[in-house]
Amino acid sequence: MKLTTLDSLAGQLVVSAQAYPGEPMRDPRTTAQVAASAVIGGAAGIRVQGIADIQFTRAAVEVPVIGLWKDGHDGVFITPTLRHALACANAGAHMVAIDGTRRPRPDGLTLQETIAGIHAGSNALVMADCGSLDDAVAAVEAGADIIGTTLAGYTGEREKTHGPDLELLAAIAAVNLGKPLIAEGRIHTPAQARAALDAGAFAVVVGTAITHPATITGWFKDAITA
Repeated sequence: MKLTTLDSLAGQLVVSAQAYPGEPMRDPRTTAQVAASAVIGGAAGIRVQGIADIQFTRAAVEVPVIGLWKDGHDGVFITPTLRHALACANAGAHMVAIDGTRRPRPDGLTLQETIAGIHAGSNALVMADCGSLDDAVAAVEAGADIIGTTLAGYTGEREKTHGPDLELLAAIAAVNLGKPLIAEGRIHTPAQARAALDAGAFAVVVGTAITHPATITGWFKDAITA
């Protein structure tokens, strides 16, 4: 099942369906509907945040689901502890996305201990959300199954690029760490998604540009009123 899950994402689009607290679409039923719509459009996988969102989305789609649990807003907050990660796996996530940086974790566990705990306590694969090449290397050494560039530009190690950090993608791909590399973060156009694959990504995650109406509307409004 694990190998099949990964194989189905090769060269494909994963859609991140998330809404921020307080927004009208912040409802797990809505998340699942958005996810199902994305699958109709060709998404080969879905990434969602929150236990209920994972559960509802698993019931709504038949593609791999990457689950995470955001707790907080600063530092390590993407599935920050082993407890958070196992809850995502138990909710049905095929893959659990965790903070894959080298920063201290809230529960005091190392990244290696966290990944080992997820593997021991579930059948889920582990996607390490990284912010740099050094993060990616350390995450693979710690046992991560998948590497993501989700945190590029958000940890202080690299400048935040306007679009996807293609330079980081190419650098990680060149090292050939032997694990699938997923591009994620600030991919706002089809051309950028294609460029990410060309830079060496195994698959591409697109969120805001597909599933966040408030931001997309703002882009158009800004262009019209500039």
